[in-house]
Amino acid sequence: FAAAIASAAAFSAPGPLTLRASAKEVTGVAKVAAAGAAILAAGPAFAGDVDAGEKVFNANCAACHAGGQNSVVPDHTLEKAAIEKFLTGGFNEKAVITQVTNGKNAMPAFGGRLSDDDIANVASFVISKSEEGWE
Repeated sequence: FAAAIASAAAFSAPGPLTLRASAKEVTGVAKVAAAGAAILAAGPAFAGDVDAGEKVFNANCAACHAGGQNSVVPDHTLEKAAIEKFLTGGFNEKAVITQVTNGKNAMPAFGGRLSDDDIANVASFVISKSEEGWE
């Protein structure tokens, strides 16, 4: 009987697990985690669906902006150089989203007429086509 108790004691669960790490190791892990978070945060926050954006563009924007042009204010095209020069906020999806949502000068606001997803998608389409030179 004593041998059975001694044998059972040998197979009992271990005590609490204690992890030991130096301050240097903890700092290193924290730096890696922070770098990973920064990479994720630096990604395009407004990346929409370019193909869906093309459909929205053709249905809502092409009357004035066919082929990336501007039939109302001819020098304010959707070509990259013109967007960089004239669009408040510069050449990025966020600035296009703001312009499409709020309108400005001759351009009407589409916020409320188009969903947020449609606006994000058309912004992705515009930036993509501008990068390609509207080919």
